[in-house]
Amino acid sequence: MNDLPLNALRAFAMVYAHGGVRAAARELGMAHSSVSRHLGELDRWLGVPLLRASAGRGALVFTPQGETLGRAVLAGLREIEQAVAMVRETRPAHAVTLSTSPSFAIRWLLPRLPALEKAHPKLELSVQVEQRLDVMDDGRVDLAIRMGQGLWPTLQVEPLMDDALYPVMSPALWQASGCPSKPAQLAGLRLLHDRDPQAAWECWRQVHGPVRLALQGGARYTSSDLVLRAAMQGQGVALARDRLAADDVANGSLLRPFGALDVPLGASYWIVRPQAKPRAAVAAVIDWLRWQAAGTHRPAHPH
Repeated sequence: MNDLPLNALRAFAMVYAHGGVRAAARELGMAHSSVSRHLGELDRWLGVPLLRASAGRGALVFTPQGETLGRAVLAGLREIEQAVAMVRETRPAHAVTLSTSPSFAIRWLLPRLPALEKAHPKLELSVQVEQRLDVMDDGRVDLAIRMGQGLWPTLQVEPLMDDALYPVMSPALWQASGCPSKPAQLAGLRLLHDRDPQAAWECWRQVHGPVRLALQGGARYTSSDLVLRAAMQGQGVALARDRLAADDVANGSLLRPFGALDVPLGASYWIVRPQAKPRAAVAAVIDWLRWQAAGTHRPAHPH
């Protein structure tokens, strides 16, 4: 390590990244001649050329060795840059970062954050919309809330809430459709589909029917939030997750045409975090989430 010409390698990485000496010099804040001198030094140290001689002022052409070294040094410097940024980002002890899906963040978590601030006024909770769980590998995310089966063996996982499915529609569409009240009447209504496989209309058809309910037609949406917003606008009937739709059912933006009929899903939302013991602030957020989950059992809202 002592022998590595680090300044020359850094200059070469910038030349490789920008495809030219002048652009690299601007990035590094040094003279064009200094960058050229570093390149010469590196060539001599390695004993092989990194650039092909070219006439004119066209783009630089790297030798195979130059390509290999350029990619490696640039990747290494970027990794160092990320590590330094993470070390310099000193988060206060009361700061917590939580990762979850967009629909859960919008429909369940955000409306409840004022309650967190009231219960823990010194806590600073940042919400990151992210589906991947490897975001916890570098320590920037403290915990996540995920929907699914809870099968994440390398992480600490605990069930947060169960869920259930039921059809919802706008009051205006319900009136315009003749006030349907029995599942058999779904056959005459436009269905809205969520890409979430656990919230597919097939789940409802198997339990409540009708058996001949056509599932091929109807608009399809990439998130539960979108499909519920489409239902609120009267575009059709959505099969909703109770935890995401309950607030809109409670305030009358959506209604349940078939009353208390639903499809129980069992444990559906999970607190996921690294195996290490959580910091006090993270533990406080987890306790608050449990409290909120235990207090959100809502009654059915039949028409």
